[in-house]
Amino acid sequence: MKRNWLRGIIGGLSFSSALFIFQACYGMPQDFTEDLLVEGIVTAKSSGKPIKNIHVFTDPFGSETATDDQGAFSFYTLQFESVKLTFEDIDSTNNGSFASRDTVIVPREDPAFVDRVYLEIALEER
Repeated sequence: MKRNWLRGIIGGLSFSSALFIFQACYGMPQDFTEDLLVEGIVTAKSSGKPIKNIHVFTDPFGSETATDDQGAFSFYTLQFESVKLTFEDIDSTNNGSFASRDTVIVPREDPAFVDRVYLEIALEER
């Protein structure tokens, strides 16, 4: 009984070691979907000043981020024929109050621009 228990533990460790070596030799599976880098800046329409803490997200793919102190944002999302982006003010008391905005990205067919989009978004104050 004790010998079977020990044999089971050693067998399990051997199997997990083999899996680890396989992964180390052959690596993780490749991600074959094309990613789209979305980056840009969000400013106030009236003043042109950058706005921080604007929530930027895609629907329905779930990529999201918030703008930094300079109003800049960047994230990767899956590349489709079109990607819907939403910009929402998440701290209306600190930076003023800004209206939400939706936009749709349609990546260009030019190979130089297929994997990257830069946006300049101006939000209106409420």
